[in-house]
Formats: sequence, C-alpha cells, structure tokens
Amino acid sequence: MAKVQSNFRCSECGWTTLKWAGRCGECQSWGTVVDVLDAAPSRFVRPATVSEARAARPITAISADEVAHWPSGIGEFDRVLGGGIVPGATILLSGEPGVGKSTLLLEVASKAAAGGMRVLYVTAEESVSQVRLRAQRTGALQPELFLAAETDLATILGHIDQVQPHLLIVDSVQTVSSSLTDGLAGGPAQVREVASTLIRVSKDRNLPVLLVGHVTKDGSIAGPRLLEHLVDVVCQFEGDRQTALRFVRAHKNRFGSTDEVGCFEMTGDGIAEVADPSGLFLSRGTGALFGPVSGTCVTVAADGRRALPVEVQALIVKTSAPNPRRVTNGVDSSRVAMLLAVLERRAGMKLSEHDVYVSTVGGIRLTEPGADLAIALAIASAYSNKAFPPTLVAVGEISLAGEIRPVSQAKQRIAEARRLGFTTVIDADLGHLREAMRKAFASAVVEQADVPAF
Repeated sequence: MAKVQSNFRCSECGWTTLKWAGRCGECQSWGTVVDVLDAAPSRFVRPATVSEARAARPITAISADEVAHWPSGIGEFDRVLGGGIVPGATILLSGEPGVGKSTLLLEVASKAAAGGMRVLYVTAEESVSQVRLRAQRTGALQPELFLAAETDLATILGHIDQVQPHLLIVDSVQTVSSSLTDGLAGGPAQVREVASTLIRVSKDRNLPVLLVGHVTKDGSIAGPRLLEHLVDVVCQFEGDRQTALRFVRAHKNRFGSTDEVGCFEMTGDGIAEVADPSGLFLSRGTGALFGPVSGTCVTVAADGRRALPVEVQALIVKTSAPNPRRVTNGVDSSRVAMLLAVLERRAGMKLSEHDVYVSTVGGIRLTEPGADLAIALAIASAYSNKAFPPTLVAVGEISLAGEIRPVSQAKQRIAEARRLGFTTVIDADLGHLREAMRKAFASAVVEQADVPAF
C-alpha cells in the first residue's frame, strides 16, 4: 500500500503545504488552500486502444471548414469573436452585475433561433417566467428557443440529450453544481467540474457553448484561474451604469484577434448594437442660436483596432482662490495637471489663476496619451475664448518639453477622421505644441459673448 499523508494544496496554482493557511504562499489568493489526500502512484497507466474516429491525422488532411465561423446575427458580437461562433467552441462572457450579460446572450439566442437553429438557454439564476418576460420585452420570442431553469449539472446534461440543441447557453457557470463533487456552487472545485464537463460535451458533440461568468469586486473572473484556461474565448462585458454605452472585449480568443471591440447601447427594448459609435462621443453642436463655442476639440482614440472620435471639452473660469480647482471627468487628472504645467511653461498661459474643468462627451474614458494634444488645445481654446472649426481633429502625445510625439495606429486614426469629414488634422508632423496651436488658431473664431434672451 502506498503511504497516504494529509496535506494542503492551493486550488488555484497547486502550491502545497503541510499545514493549513488562509492565504496561498505562491499566488497570494485567499481561501484557496484546501485539505487533499495525495497518494503516490501505485500502478502505471496502460495505453488505450485508439478508435478510427479519434486517430491522429496529418494537419494538411484536416479541412478548415470544420472550424468555420457562423454568424450569430449580431455584427458587433461577431466582430469581437473574430467573425462569428465556431462549432464546438466554449465562450465565457463575464461582467459586473446588471451590465447586460443575460440580455446580450438572450439576443444572441433569439437571432440564432430565428435563423432556424435550435437553442437551449439554461438559466440557473432566474425562473423561466422571468426570462420569458424579458424576452417578450426585447422581442426575443422564438419557437426554436428552449428555456430551462436548472442548477444541477446532471439535469442540464439530460436537457441536452432531450433537446439536441445547436447552441447551448448557461447562465451562469458559478451557480451550477455537480453531485459528484463536494462543496457549494461557485467554489473552485465545483466551477472546475462544471466547466470541464460542459467543455467535454461541447467538443464531443461539436456544440458551441456560451457561459456567463461572475466577477469579483476587483473586476476579475470569479472562481479558479483554470476556468479561463479551459475555455476557448474569454470576453469581458464592460460599461458604466451612469450611461447606456457598453463595450465587449476579448481577453482571449483562439479563433481570432483580441484587438477588436464591440459597441452596444442599452435601451428600453433591450440591447442594440452600435455599428458607428462616432455620434455618441461628439456633441450635437450649438447651432445658429449660440454660434461656435470655445473649449472643445475632437480627437480619435484607438480602442483595440477600432478608432473612435471623442470630443474633449474644457472650461476656464478666473478665480481668486489660493488653490484653483482642477476637475476632470473621463480623463486622467494627473495627466491634465501635467498638460496645464506644459501650457503655462511652454505656451505662456497663466492658468494658475483659473479654475480648470475638463470632460469628455458621452461618458467615455480616455486613458491613452494620444488624447494629450486635444486636451491641451481644448484648454487653450477656452483660455483664449476662440472656437475651433468643427472640421478640426487633433491626435498626439505631448512631452514635458512641449514636443508632440507620434501615437500608435496613427494612419488608422487619421483615415477614420477623414472618413467622418474632418479636413484639418493636427498631429505629430507639426513637431511642437506652439506650432500646433498656431495652426489651430489660424482658423479659429471668437466666441460670441452675448447670450440671447429667452
């Protein structure tokens, strides 16, 4: 008999210790060290007979049509997946509570069922009547869409055998449990067992599976890290509850690129894809009533492979307070403070005597340095009370010396700006911030000081 000893192992990374610890000494995860029984191997694994269907084949003899994408009916979701859903693929969609994961997948199920595919939607968090009400509100009622409210893994497998679906959706993987594994639903052992079983069924039946995943308070996917390694695609559903805009990004994709971004908008009738999000981040203009307004400048931000035009707005108010206010929304406050110092030192603007407010339109957040030039020009426009023409766009990073440095994907950004009708492009070709301001103010007009009476 092999000697069996009791020790403790981390369910995340496999780190072992002789006594229990609340925190793993290797991956620093809390609550993942569990008691296991490790027995030394007492016998060798005998080779199994390989069937003809599972026999290894030359890679040149395998047809690419076996892994071809089929469109889900939602273009923005297909963009992120690399062209559509691959048969036999397992896709994990995670996001914060209330961001719209179930609504998006219900829309995917409706589009697939409308195309003649049989879809099995397993909800482990809601009842079938609740899902039916949401489907009625969003117009997702289809005869080929089957609903089941189950939390037991064996029962879900029975539904798969009975329905024989072409697409399986499980909402969510953290709420399904297996009777063959100890622990509560959502625990590392249960999540690992449920995910591995569904993935095995997906590969054996060539059945695409969409899994909903919970996230922790820091935004990472709940459960063991092994879950992300097992699945084929990991998508993150992001959004701000204050706005209706939603983004889907792929952090892992075995069938396509991870640089694509899908844009959606939450509406009263469900979730709608936004093929051209340029209008969401640009103001509608003030029209002939007020005339041009100073303190605005448009930039083109790169989000993955997608170029998004974003309008930056600035407001300068003179103050006598010893500590002027610096309020930002959608941009990095430390980055704005650096640009204010560069404008005061390199451009001669006495901004230390003014309150400065900088914000973006549409609730989008600019984190890349390519928006530096647009932020600086918006502040300069507000300071001088001169408005730029609506056909001007600025892209570039500003150094502490006032130099304009090139940014990544510059050609793609400029091409997108030209496509949207921007004729004047200010970028790193001008070299310095003073040259950029000189070119921008060459076509600027003075803002009207008088406001018409109502």
